[in-house]
Amino acid sequence: MQASTKIVMTPEEYLEQERKAPFKSEYYAGEVFAMAGASPRHTLIVANTVYRFVGQLKGRACTVHPNDLRVKVTPSGLYTYPDIVVVCGTPRYEDRQKDTLLNPNILVEVLSDSTEAFDRGQKFAMYRAVKSLTDYLLIAQNQALIEHFVRRPNGHWMLSDYRGMEAIVSVASIGCTLPLADVYDKVEFDQEPAIPVLRRIKEPEAEYITQTRLRRPGDPRPATR
Repeated sequence: MQASTKIVMTPEEYLEQERKAPFKSEYYAGEVFAMAGASPRHTLIVANTVYRFVGQLKGRACTVHPNDLRVKVTPSGLYTYPDIVVVCGTPRYEDRQKDTLLNPNILVEVLSDSTEAFDRGQKFAMYRAVKSLTDYLLIAQNQALIEHFVRRPNGHWMLSDYRGMEAIVSVASIGCTLPLADVYDKVEFDQEPAIPVLRRIKEPEAEYITQTRLRRPGDPRPATR
């Protein structure tokens, strides 16, 4: 989401304008934000991910929508266009136009420099209020990395991140997997991300040696909350 000239309007005015506009804009708290165009790398990652989801959900009561389906985030009132939306069961829409979804199950955002902070922070905070949402995935553009947030039965969110082309994300709520090799197929990175070099400053105690193991490149990191 990128700020444009400030325009204060009601949600009804925004929807009336948006349905006639030649380009997409998002809406929050009376302001309209014009959406910037996506890079070829961004669109390729979206296409690869959609293809993977669609193939696995064939014949099932789930549909996959790439970045043209508007979602209203209740109760914050945000109108937005996630990069990928998966909805299972009967979709619910805001009105008879059936172009503004209310009950997404999976939301995916491909990160960019201009949107990363918002996608991780305020936007995710608003997404968490959507009761139907079970999974939120953030896909990096500059390296093979997917961060997967899952809503637990107690309402808390658990994060797992997956790095390297050998890693595979399991989206258990819809019985799908996302191999990073497929998500990043034909994607060319500008350069490999720097890997920090660790220098031992103290020999580990024996009790810790028996309780830890080395983590190979590509292993998923431990889940955190």
